[in-house]
Amino acid sequence: MEISKISDIIYTNINNKKEELAKAFNITKNTIGYLYIDNLLPLDLAEKCFQVFPKKQDMRRLKSIREYKYVSAQMDKHNQLLENVLYAFQDERIIKLIGDISGIESLYADESLYAGGLSLMAKNNFLNPHLDNSHDAKRKSWRVLNLLYYVTPNWDREDGGHLELWTNGPKNEPVLIESKFNRLVIMATHDTSWHSVNKVLTDKNRCCISNYYFSDTPLKKNDEFHVTKYRGRPEEQFKNLILDCDANLRMFLRKIFKKGIRKNPHVYKKNS
Repeated sequence: MEISKISDIIYTNINNKKEELAKAFNITKNTIGYLYIDNLLPLDLAEKCFQVFPKKQDMRRLKSIREYKYVSAQMDKHNQLLENVLYAFQDERIIKLIGDISGIESLYADESLYAGGLSLMAKNNFLNPHLDNSHDAKRKSWRVLNLLYYVTPNWDREDGGHLELWTNGPKNEPVLIESKFNRLVIMATHDTSWHSVNKVLTDKNRCCISNYYFSDTPLKKNDEFHVTKYRGRPEEQFKNLILDCDANLRMFLRKIFKKGIRKNPHVYKKNS
């Protein structure tokens, strides 16, 4: 299916619930603004996304005490449908619609897919509580929204691998948003939007198509540049000390090397 046709479907389904979604985001925006919409795409199209999703051996593995997952932004290595669905979310009508729902102006997508693209989480994979990097690769635009579209059928609560939003900080209980099949989650990213993914407990793969939206201004007036910062879960006090030192070191290096020591490899390098 062409990108434009997929965009039409996404736009229509979001627009049909515009008032409901705007209310949901407005209620939560004082902590971590978020909303979700189920049954986003036709069932057969959503199932096809899962069927053609790359295997983990065809993706880049990220494994450390911070996280354990598989990612890819080089979309031309994968089935064309996945690229079409991903870029359908970058349609100007959809961006404006989500901007209206969230009350965010000067909103735009990132064609290079910096830190976006595809992610897969298999058994025992996890993502510790963290704050996303505040900016784009060139450190010019503010990262303000994270769009997560889940495509694994029959993904249940007991399977783990669900999004956690630490609305009252990473020392308290999080709000759990299940990674349900054909569900789109949109969450705000700023200097207190701590979020994580709890450990996958099943032999299935949790597959996700993700985009970030950027803006000329931060969501919070007092927000400042920061690198991706991880911390331990409430019961992981020793890990938290290590991750705190790790974040401080990386932040120190970014003060010296404004754009980092090396380029982030997680971007879409398109052929000319």
